[in-house]
Amino acid sequence: MNMIDDLKVKYPGAIAWPFGDTPEMADELAGLVIKGVKTAACCSLSSFKYENESPTIGGYSIILNSKGEPVCVVRVISMRIIRYCDVDQDLARKEGEGDLSLRYWMQGHKDFFQREGSFDEAMELVAEEFELVEVL
Repeated sequence: MNMIDDLKVKYPGAIAWPFGDTPEMADELAGLVIKGVKTAACCSLSSFKYENESPTIGGYSIILNSKGEPVCVVRVISMRIIRYCDVDQDLARKEGEGDLSLRYWMQGHKDFFQREGSFDEAMELVAEEFELVEVL
């Protein structure tokens, strides 16, 4: 067994995934989780629906770095659907990116969703908050 398989035994039902859509983003955001700065994440509702494995409330996620190596385990403590245009400063701060401002969050996520192929001010997002369980 490898480390991910071992962690899935320790955390039954855990899913493993990296943040973002580039190796640099995967490493940067995983580092923010380990430091306790990033305690939330979001994705488009459309991409959430098509994931093979999706996070669930109370479920564990094994966060991977750009090399596919596990760096930490988080547990989802809340999930909600929110429109992009309704994201507030509190969620932007919990996402932990850049200068923690809503402006930074909105620009970065607009760019991300445009790269993903779908952006609209009124698009629905799945926002999740999590707690750090273990640093590996």
